[in-house]
Amino acid sequence: QLQLVESGGGLVQPGGSLRLSCAASGFTLDYYAIGWFRQAPGKEREGVSCISSSDGSTYYADSVKGRFTISRHNAKNTVYLQMNSLKPEDTAVYYCAAEPGLSCRGAYDYWGQGTQVTVSS
Repeated sequence: QLQLVESGGGLVQPGGSLRLSCAASGFTLDYYAIGWFRQAPGKEREGVSCISSSDGSTYYADSVKGRFTISRHNAKNTVYLQMNSLKPEDTAVYYCAAEPGLSCRGAYDYWGQGTQVTVSS
């Protein structure tokens, strides 16, 4: 069974950090671009970041640029999202998704179940 599982969410104070993990089972992430998305209550899903499978090129939404870092560890079949300087507006359910191929094109086949991130004092 092909599956993505996110972990690492939780409650953090403003200015704090979290590292989200996206672990794949049933397939290897080596040949997939991986994206992170988030959805806050009452808002549409937003693309946060993506990392290609070809050369590890990374992309970030303007709202997280300079604060979030996406990385992949192919040997662990896992992609990470390091989130620093967190703000209350980062509060959302975060999802990872896998897109077959080399580049981030926005055609994701597999999605995880999501992990809640809450930034609050």
